[in-house]
Amino acid sequence: MTTLPKCYGIIPARFQSKRFPGKPLADLHGKPMFWHVYNQARKCPYFSRIALATDDQRIFSAAEALQVPVIMTRADHPSGTDRVLEAASSMGVSDDAVVVNIQGDEPLLEPEMLNSLVAPFTSPNVRITTLARKLNPGEADNPDRVKVVIAADGRALYFSRSKIPYYRNDAEQIFLGHIGLYAFRMEALAFFQKLGPSQLETIESLEQLRLLENGLAIHVIVTDHNSIGVDTPEDLAKVARMMLSQKENN
Repeated sequence: MTTLPKCYGIIPARFQSKRFPGKPLADLHGKPMFWHVYNQARKCPYFSRIALATDDQRIFSAAEALQVPVIMTRADHPSGTDRVLEAASSMGVSDDAVVVNIQGDEPLLEPEMLNSLVAPFTSPNVRITTLARKLNPGEADNPDRVKVVIAADGRALYFSRSKIPYYRNDAEQIFLGHIGLYAFRMEALAFFQKLGPSQLETIESLEQLRLLENGLAIHVIVTDHNSIGVDTPEDLAKVARMMLSQKENN
């Protein structure tokens, strides 16, 4: 075991969204959504630096006004992972350091999830981590809820929109739902980007399968925390109510 390497949190914040244009700037109790994500990420004690990565001047200006560190990136990135890599490169992140891709549409992010995500990097053999939580069988039926099966040592065996594993007997059905938070060693993040889309990734529309198809192990940490993303204005209203409830109960 070694000490934890330097860790960097990067929040990709793209203006364009098919279902919710301008989502990072959506108002939540007087602050844009990206501010809430950044504020939650700051509670993780392991980050040397956290920055927003955007392609839009409106988001960039709003971040500067709120004193949120921000990096302007290219507008033509095919995924948030590519945007994270550009931002990490501009920050001069070393190959052995850890880069966490923090979803910019999860203002209720639990800092403990980030703690769990980076903790395994005390082992020099860990290159990529992600999170999962237990699902009930009803949730597992939803193809938008990505499932993962893992080996005894915590490595991901496969991710799928299908209901995996398939139970052919009367055993208790246990499913793990993937939570889309990732941490990479910088060298693994750069390698991922160079690979380009893979066959299974294209079939399932799941970019993490690119890693498995090319022999890169993903270490999965099972958490009790849930991840609540904002994909639509209706989701935003739901999260706003949840935030208000949490404030009233504290």
